[in-house]
Amino acid sequence: MTSNADINIRPDYDQVIQDIADYVLTYKVISVEALDTARNCLMDTLGCGLLALRFPECTKHLGPIVSGTLVPNGARVPGTSHVLDPVKAAWDIGCIIRWLDYNDTWLAAEWGHPSDNLGGILAVADHLSQVRLARGEPPLLVREVLEAMIMAHEIQGVIALENAFNRVGLCHVLLVRIASTAVVTKMMGGNREQIMAAISQAWVDGSALRTYRHAPNAGSRKSWAAGDATSRAVRLADMSMRGEMGVPSVLTAPQWGFYDVSFATTNKDHMLKPLSERQFVFSQDYGSYVMENILFKVSFPAEFHAQTAAEAAVTLHPMVKGRWAEIEKIVIRTHESAIRIISKTGPLANAADRDHCLQYMVAVPLIFGDLIAEHYEDDFHAANPLIDELREKMEIIEDKSFSAEYLEGNKRSIANAIQVFFKDGSGTEEVVVEYPVGHRRRRKEGIPLLEEKFKANLATRFPSQQSETIFSLCKDQAQLEATAVNHFMDLFLIG
Repeated sequence: MTSNADINIRPDYDQVIQDIADYVLTYKVISVEALDTARNCLMDTLGCGLLALRFPECTKHLGPIVSGTLVPNGARVPGTSHVLDPVKAAWDIGCIIRWLDYNDTWLAAEWGHPSDNLGGILAVADHLSQVRLARGEPPLLVREVLEAMIMAHEIQGVIALENAFNRVGLCHVLLVRIASTAVVTKMMGGNREQIMAAISQAWVDGSALRTYRHAPNAGSRKSWAAGDATSRAVRLADMSMRGEMGVPSVLTAPQWGFYDVSFATTNKDHMLKPLSERQFVFSQDYGSYVMENILFKVSFPAEFHAQTAAEAAVTLHPMVKGRWAEIEKIVIRTHESAIRIISKTGPLANAADRDHCLQYMVAVPLIFGDLIAEHYEDDFHAANPLIDELREKMEIIEDKSFSAEYLEGNKRSIANAIQVFFKDGSGTEEVVVEYPVGHRRRRKEGIPLLEEKFKANLATRFPSQQSETIFSLCKDQAQLEATAVNHFMDLFLIG
């Protein structure tokens, strides 16, 4: 007689988990381009965090949970005097990195910001280095941080290539938790079993609803969610290193697994798709592709799908300046992802709402010729009714070729085109920008601007000599790679 009871035979770990663990344990970073890009990414990411420290809404989240807590061999939060346990330090570093929506971006079937993983990587690296020194052992080197960044970028980005978590309402910070968990467990000395156990627990955490990124609920959680994810990764890694068991079939378990619970979608007849259509799809193996192709936000602290739109608006600024009352309409040709994520009408409730509004991010540079973090603040918006007047005149049109080339592996463009039409029947030229200045195709043009951005961000926090010391070190690939992590973090201390 058969039973309806579940068969309680513990399976092997899901292949997705095994592949990630094997990658972080065995992959050797040999790509000079990936290491050079990771160096620039480290600079840019830390600079974004330093700039965010100017904003009280960000800094109110920082520091120990219990005021006055002292942590031996604690991890430092760059640009502050905080010395914290690695879990809270990862939260704080991740928070400041992401606060202004100014760090790197990856765009594919899923989106995200792989440098969000630096919160966990840097906190763990700093803490481990100090522990090792206390034991008379050598500290970690920045080379190991760069390698961990390359791997975290790769895990998050390769999963994102073909798998649209946004289509089932999930947020990309879920992939930060997965990638950070894998690399920091390895950094802690985890073996294959411990790494797989930690990754499986990260998948068990499951859903990360993206409702806080969209109207009508867009808000500041999107600025600290990644810090929360990379911090959770450090906690799960620590638990696994202490012997906590894993959940081997967390993805594939019938009814209770991630595929059935969180990645299930329905077909046109509202029937659940078969398991084969719910499992992740992979178009390539893990390597260093993502870091080599990462997108930098060089010019604007804006959601990346609007970067080329903002650039086009800056170009149009001199042609429309002072002619606001003459404008009949503003036509924006864009790609499907931009329409789905950031095109919105009606009132914008807060800064987080504004920096995820395509129309707002076009209106501001049309009017002022630039777009900076302060342009999203409440006082600035309230003082400039012209912004919303221009938003109301905008028409958003999907260009099918833009949408297609957005997903083409050899292009991955993020194109936007803007044209302004006047009431007398005339109009400006249409300005088309296919690739933002932070794209791999524009590295020669973009890296000097990225360096200037880093210099400017350093100057917001440190005196000139300290800024120059940091910048000179970060410019020197060999010297930076050979620097002890604890010494590197010393350079970013305040007080």
